[in-house]
Amino acid sequence: MAQLRFVTLLVAALLCTPPVYAQDDDYARQVAQERRQAETEAPQLAEVLGLRPGVAVADIGTGGGAMAIVLARLVGSGRVYATDITEKSLATAREYAKKEGLTNLTVIEGGTASTNLPSGCCEALFLRNVYHHVTEPDAFNKSLYATAKPGARLAIIDAPPGKASELPAGVPANRGGHGVPVAVVIEELTAAGFVHVRTIQGWPPGDKFPTVFLVLFEKK
Repeated sequence: MAQLRFVTLLVAALLCTPPVYAQDDDYARQVAQERRQAETEAPQLAEVLGLRPGVAVADIGTGGGAMAIVLARLVGSGRVYATDITEKSLATAREYAKKEGLTNLTVIEGGTASTNLPSGCCEALFLRNVYHHVTEPDAFNKSLYATAKPGARLAIIDAPPGKASELPAGVPANRGGHGVPVAVVIEELTAAGFVHVRTIQGWPPGDKFPTVFLVLFEKK
C-alpha cells in the first residue's frame, strides 16, 4: 500500500511539472525528450528499486538530469545524487534543479573508475545506458559497491551490442560491440560483491518495442 501511494504521488508530480529547456536548440530537444522518457519510466523504476520518501538514490551518468529531477520530487526528505563526467551535463543538471527549486538534489562530477560519492550513502543506485561506456569496470564496480548501503538495490539499464557495431573507445573487448551482454553485466557486478536478483529483458515493461534490458542487483 505504501508503494502504491508513492507511485500515485509520483504520477501527480509528473503531471504538474513542466520540462525545463536549455538554450541550445538541439540540446534542448534532447533534454525535453529525456524528460518525457523519465516521466514515463520513473514510476516503474521507483517500484523496481523500492524507492520511497526519505531514501537516498544515485543516478550514475545522469546526462541532462531528467530522471534525477523527477525522482528528487518524490523522495522528499531523501536525496538524489546525480553524477556525470561531462561538464555540459553537470551544468544542465544543476540549472535544471535550480529552475525547479529542488534542494535535495546534489550534482557531483563522477570519474571513470569511481562514482566519487560518499561511502554507504545510498539505498538505491542506477545506471541507464551508461554501463557499456565504463572503461574500468573492475574499479568502478568496487566503487559502486562501496557507495551502496547494505540492502541497497542497483539497476543496470543497458542494451545488448548491435551486430557489427563498434566498441566505444577504451571499453573491454568482451562487450562485443556498442552495448553490453546481460551475461557480462551479471558476471562483473557479482564479482564486485553484488547479488543478482533478476533480469527484465524488455525495459520498461509495456514498451511495444523495447531496446534495453534491466538487471537488478542487491548488496547483502
